[in-house]
Amino acid sequence: MEVKLAFSQDRPPLSIISAAKVAGVPLTIDPTLASGSVPTLHFSSGDFIHGVNTILRYIARAASVSSFYGQDAIQAAQVDQWLEYAPLVLSGSEFEAACSFLDGYLASRTFLVGYGLSIADIVVWSNLTGTGQRWESLRKSKKYQSLVRWFNSVAADYADILDEVTSAYVGKRGIGKSPAPSLKEKMPGLKESTSGHQIDLPGAKVGEVCVRFAPEPSGYLHIGHAKAALLNKYFAERYNGRLIVRFDDTNPSKESNEFVENVLKDIVTLGVRYDVVTYTSDYFPKLMEMAESLIKQGKAYVDDTPKEQMRSERMDGVESKCRNSTVEENLSLWNEMVNGTKRGTQCCVRGKLDMQDPNKSLRDPVYYRCNPDPHHRVGSKYKVYPTYDFACPFVDALEGVTHALRSSEYHDRNAQYYRVLQDMGLRRVEIYEFSRLNMVYTVLSKRKLLWFVQNKKVEDWTDARFPTVQGIVRRGLKIEALIQFILEQGASKNLNLMEWDKLWTINKKIVDPVCGRHTAVLKDKHVLLTLTNGPEEPFVRILPRHKKYEGAGKKATTFANKIWLEYADASVISVGEEVTLMDWGNAIIREIKTDNGTITQLVGELHLDGSVKTTKLKLTWLSDIEDLVCLSLVDFDYLINKKKLEEDENFLDNLNPCTRREALALGDPNMRNVKHGEVIQLERKGYYRCDVPFVRSSKPIVLFSIPDGRQKSTSIVSGA
Repeated sequence: MEVKLAFSQDRPPLSIISAAKVAGVPLTIDPTLASGSVPTLHFSSGDFIHGVNTILRYIARAASVSSFYGQDAIQAAQVDQWLEYAPLVLSGSEFEAACSFLDGYLASRTFLVGYGLSIADIVVWSNLTGTGQRWESLRKSKKYQSLVRWFNSVAADYADILDEVTSAYVGKRGIGKSPAPSLKEKMPGLKESTSGHQIDLPGAKVGEVCVRFAPEPSGYLHIGHAKAALLNKYFAERYNGRLIVRFDDTNPSKESNEFVENVLKDIVTLGVRYDVVTYTSDYFPKLMEMAESLIKQGKAYVDDTPKEQMRSERMDGVESKCRNSTVEENLSLWNEMVNGTKRGTQCCVRGKLDMQDPNKSLRDPVYYRCNPDPHHRVGSKYKVYPTYDFACPFVDALEGVTHALRSSEYHDRNAQYYRVLQDMGLRRVEIYEFSRLNMVYTVLSKRKLLWFVQNKKVEDWTDARFPTVQGIVRRGLKIEALIQFILEQGASKNLNLMEWDKLWTINKKIVDPVCGRHTAVLKDKHVLLTLTNGPEEPFVRILPRHKKYEGAGKKATTFANKIWLEYADASVISVGEEVTLMDWGNAIIREIKTDNGTITQLVGELHLDGSVKTTKLKLTWLSDIEDLVCLSLVDFDYLINKKKLEEDENFLDNLNPCTRREALALGDPNMRNVKHGEVIQLERKGYYRCDVPFVRSSKPIVLFSIPDGRQKSTSIVSGA
């Protein structure tokens, strides 16, 4: 069988080419992929495998060299570790540290794994060679003698092969440039250039790719959906292709126009540009025709087995009593279903696939069910609705989708997807998998999120505690941060549980350089400081809202002889201590008045000639004037109190009893001008997003606390 290795000319996969040569696996070289593309191995059978390590494992298994993948399962696992280690470290900033580690490791070893040459030796050797002058300089020194001994031994044993590969590709990379691929093979982040590492769709051609983002309109988009939407956007743009937004509206009991409208709103918020919006319901007539056709061909049947019994039989591989019904009997019951009769509602249509298949998704899956509920688009026209597993491949094929992006949780159902297409006689649509995005202390199931809404545990789908796009934006997340967070993960297929801290850290880097600074003190925890030599009459200075960003504008700050301090600050001040009043100067505290141990007032004097460098305390303050505004500072906690729920755990057993805390405060008068949705920093308190702006003096401005990624307590907000 002919095997072709396709890669980009500017990034030749030296480890793959070297390993194939040593292993005796013949490859046809095709260096014509787009710049930065990930290598793909194409077989004359039409199959292909994608990614450096996947290809290396294939070569190791196909090798004519004995024990190229180790002599047993343990050694094979050790080989896998080296495959992952080599490109990540040897081409990065830890190069010398990696060489030092290898030198120590090889001090008493001839080979990396076991007692013979394995693909691990060739991969590490290739990565060292690929660094060009960087390795050659170390090799000529006497710094890593064990590593050099091993390197020279491999080079000598396979001199002709390795010299040929090195001369053909390393020179083209330039001195000091490693051809080793990125281990993550991720999508470029926002700030990376287009020459960064990119990912490819198997068999994709520029101008011919069509992808689709297919949300179900049964809730608002959440952070997991955002990953799918942005990956589809990435591939559509990368290949100058089409992006279809298709609503998978096949369950009228859960769907509504409200969800459709807000999903479209969220897609716009994410910056996803699509070519067309379609609905699975547009294809209901054709889907029904296909179901009837499959029944007539004997590829589907109507089953009236009770739901629980059917589930049990599928698990045990037991055929339904209806599986061998005649076509006429099946069509008769199908008509009962279409008409929504009592008899019809007891039935469903199942595909006749293979009840003995180890993959249980192929054990006669359900294609159609009865549902009397009216549909949000077509009303009560239909009484039967297709399942996702039946409708999705059908509509993908009809709409011209070339690549269907699906999260890896559907992996076991991929075979079913292809089998359904085959039985329908439709063209093949390639599936491209990516890992589902999971967040700590978070549930992303729309069924569970709906429970929070229906039980008034949150305001609605836009609640700042929710992981919905609108919820996290309302909390204060900039959409640029969300996009960067998702793109940094790329299209990895590894399941990952992500920390919210990382997302909020990215967000802080975006908001901190530009957001305006303001001052606030807690309303029930503040203390008056009287400055005996302060100004007789209050005066105003115009100061920048952000000392390093003129675009934030100006603010008017009032200076007076009576000012408010936070009680927490007052409680750590000593008599005679000199403190710094931010944006004013130093003051010396002369007296601390108390009542039953509670501080009631401070008396001090300005010392504006004092050095701010000598003071321990730098304090925020507000002049005691009538123009101060009332604030409501709102902080949130996770809706569940366990970092990761196991599959058998009920989220209702892990609800957080207190998820919203509110504190009243006084703010500087400039906050009357803060707009809805604006992000500000309350100095020494943190970042806040304005949820309710100033309306009148009797109604507080509502500010939502924004995590900064550094907090480790449960006061960090989350989604549901």
